[in-house]
Amino acid sequence: MIMQTEQEIFESADERIKSNRMADVTIKVTDPSGNPISNAEVKIQQTKHAFLFGCNIFQLGQYKDDKMNETYESEFSALLNYATLPFYWSGFEREKDKPNYERLDWMAKRCQELNITTKGHPLVWHETVPAWAPTDLTVLEDRLSNRVKDIVKHYAGLVDIWDVINEATVSARFDNPVGRWVKKFGDDVCVGLALDWANSANPKATLLVNDFNISPSYEKQLEKLKSANKPFHAIGIQSHMHKGIWTFQRAWEVCETYKRFGVPLHFTELTVLSGHLKTDDDWHKYHQDWDSTTEGEKSQLEYVEKFYRLLFSHQAVSAITWWDFMDGGWQGAPAGLVRKDLSPKPIYEKLMQMIKGEWWTQTTGRTDANGEFSFCGFLGTYNVIVQDLSKSFTLSKDDNYWQVKV
Repeated sequence: MIMQTEQEIFESADERIKSNRMADVTIKVTDPSGNPISNAEVKIQQTKHAFLFGCNIFQLGQYKDDKMNETYESEFSALLNYATLPFYWSGFEREKDKPNYERLDWMAKRCQELNITTKGHPLVWHETVPAWAPTDLTVLEDRLSNRVKDIVKHYAGLVDIWDVINEATVSARFDNPVGRWVKKFGDDVCVGLALDWANSANPKATLLVNDFNISPSYEKQLEKLKSANKPFHAIGIQSHMHKGIWTFQRAWEVCETYKRFGVPLHFTELTVLSGHLKTDDDWHKYHQDWDSTTEGEKSQLEYVEKFYRLLFSHQAVSAITWWDFMDGGWQGAPAGLVRKDLSPKPIYEKLMQMIKGEWWTQTTGRTDANGEFSFCGFLGTYNVIVQDLSKSFTLSKDDNYWQVKV
């Protein structure tokens, strides 16, 4: 691997973004008989990115105040097109055989109404095992199999992206049924089984393996899964930075290391603080007074702007998920894009300028003598408006000739 300096990474970022995230397209405007119409005004309006800009959306509808719920929903959907939904076993099925589909059904359908793509997280994880979970490992495996299959099948067509199994490289360290199951059979075997279960329930779903342990052990696990032809379609990379930020060289090296597996990379859990860093290893300690500061928000803005630009420019990356949307969420950390009162932080405003400004295509032009108008746009979905007609198209790298009859 050729090591790049920070300067080298960012000097070519805009060029990579144009190459990896944009495509040329030609629109042909004709009358109903197929005759080209020249000098027709064509309005181009992007409606959604192909790239997934996301965050977990665990707080959707959870505020006691209606105005807060409305603000949370509107701010989230204005900026982001991708949301992670909570399927933690101990919360989803607090009582044996009583899964709570109602809440997740509502959340998933509401996201669909807001034109937000959804992902479920996680189906198997050693840290959310209900107290009633069977201790017999054969019975546990059957139980996990049924859980994965039932949930993935239930949400097919509504939630079609899944963090199937979470942090399996370290599961064996945990003395609970799932930890002992992974310890007995091996992480690659258990991950492979979980992927098979999910794939059988919805062969069209995009399945992820997700881990914070970005080390050779994760690479070995993925190598074994690939050799066994297990159905993982993207690699989840967590990047929580509670104790300090990554260097940009490290971020680039992670992308370069994991791109060799030939599937998209999803940065599934990105945390950058706007307050003081953690100084201990107690990840379950809740910080009541862990707040943003003016200086922290400035530092968060400066770093995250560059981090998003780096990831968006890398060909292998196809999704970035922030964690949490508002301050005081996971671990009580001041890591939100907005503050506890939902007022936008500088990083929210900057990402809006980038995602819906710099990296967003809206243009107007007129057809030439052949009835054609061409432009270069960011990959995603579009409305094309000619006269009183509005038609939707998807801009990809593959098929970029659109025909409109008016």
